[in-house]
Amino acid sequence: MASLFVIQGADQGKRFELKGPVTPVGRDVSNAIRLHDNEVSRRHAEFRVENEGYRLVDLGSANGSFVNGQPIDQVKLRAGDRLQLGQTVLLFNESPTSSERDLTERVDLHVAAGAADRSAILRSMPAGEGSQVLSASAVADAGGLLRDRLMNLSVMYRATQAISHILDTDALLPQILELVFDSIGADRGAVLLRDDAGSLVPKAVRWRGDSDPHERMTISRTIVEHVLEQGQGVITTDAPADARFSPAQSIVDYGIREAVCVPIQGRHATLGVIYADIRASAAFLTPPGTKDRPAGRFSQEQLTLMIAIGHQAGLAIENTTFYQAKLQAERLAAVGQTIATLSHHIKNILQGIRGGSYLIDMGLNEKDESIVRRGWTIVEKNQGKIYNLVMDMLSFSKDREPVLEESDLNATVDEVVELMRSRARELEVTLDWTPAADLPDILIDAEGIHRAVLNMVTNAIDAAEGAHTARVAVSTSWDEEHDTARVAITDNGVGIAEADLPTIFQIFASTKGARGTGLGLPVSQKIIREHGGRIVVTSTPGQGSRFVIELPQRRAEPNDDDRSENPISTT
Repeated sequence: MASLFVIQGADQGKRFELKGPVTPVGRDVSNAIRLHDNEVSRRHAEFRVENEGYRLVDLGSANGSFVNGQPIDQVKLRAGDRLQLGQTVLLFNESPTSSERDLTERVDLHVAAGAADRSAILRSMPAGEGSQVLSASAVADAGGLLRDRLMNLSVMYRATQAISHILDTDALLPQILELVFDSIGADRGAVLLRDDAGSLVPKAVRWRGDSDPHERMTISRTIVEHVLEQGQGVITTDAPADARFSPAQSIVDYGIREAVCVPIQGRHATLGVIYADIRASAAFLTPPGTKDRPAGRFSQEQLTLMIAIGHQAGLAIENTTFYQAKLQAERLAAVGQTIATLSHHIKNILQGIRGGSYLIDMGLNEKDESIVRRGWTIVEKNQGKIYNLVMDMLSFSKDREPVLEESDLNATVDEVVELMRSRARELEVTLDWTPAADLPDILIDAEGIHRAVLNMVTNAIDAAEGAHTARVAVSTSWDEEHDTARVAITDNGVGIAEADLPTIFQIFASTKGARGTGLGLPVSQKIIREHGGRIVVTSTPGQGSRFVIELPQRRAEPNDDDRSENPISTT
């Protein structure tokens, strides 16, 4: 299946799949792929299946279609192609063909120590030590050309390591310059990237040793433009003698002995340049061909290495851009989901308040106090709903360090039970409460634990509603061996399906349909985690569920081994 991922434009972050033999794209709603871009024509182009591949065909659009920066009428697409329609930029991705996928069926994994597995590990190396081995042992024993090649390999390995661990361009580029200085021995260096307007902007600069605070690095625009236009790396030692560069742009005039400049090449575009130079010496300023003139410091091998580093840097910058676009798309999706879900629940609450207000208004007009009381009961109940919703949102949305005090857990749970007795009677659910007699005071944030237990008791009562002899049992107990207090909430309601157990603590995941906000359990989970505890869940569909809150007498320190374990488990 082929797909398109929007990396720039009004639809940034969206993914479109190409289905059927012809997939039209444009601004009009009739297109299978609709782009909200005013510079895209109503029917801009089509994706057509052709010989197990896809062809992009422009339909005479006003602003044209571009693939990898080149205008096209029609072109066969390859995985990774960069498409531009109007101001929208998309990446084309194509899954492997069926014949390629079938090869996976020919791979077998033998059971360890099985009869068919006679392999033995001869030596091993941690993933991060490759560059040390190359530079310390192999390079030291090698000589001549082999030593240079191994050094270059070590530099590329370090570049790959830096790129794989850094997702921030501002942190990556100084490391790239560090590698350049180590590999070619430059005196000065700079990384320049194109901005949104296409102008080159210095992003990282380095001088070897202590530089004059008033010294400025002057880079020949002629050299840089040649590198960008031709996509070639260059070494220059005497600009006036090089036909490509004007005498007016002589690097000798800038006090430079030698300079190397290479493109930062991404997959489909040149993003900028890496520039490095060596300051001029008196010997260098002698005419070309003079016997005393020194040989160049930069070699063809070093230029090749610099080009490879530039390409690695370009891929890393593009990957960072795509990653940030993905994060932004996920944030927008999360915001949209949050707004849609909360709007639905707030709408239901407002409808309840409106209904109660209508009864109050009717009772006042008819001077019937019973109608007023009925209306006020409805309004009061919905006020409680919106209060709980807002409190759950606040609890979940911000990090909060619990205010721990020696507290009576039985008293906190007792408050919750008494608060919920009226709701249990209303739903015809028996609410049992069994406090532990031997429960000592423990360090808790009583307000936070009250909200966590309240959410879970509310869920249990709702789950038990309508069951035969509906019952919810709340109890506390003390585990002296582990210095742990437990609060158990058990119901004989509908239970939780096995497929739903892994998602019950995810935000907005609710098994109660329109009656639930999907915030209660995630908030309870967060509060219990802040106390260093966990929630253990067991459930049997049709028979009920049991939630057990485990709270240590004293919260473990952040570096304690117990804190590193997952405080939530579901079984």
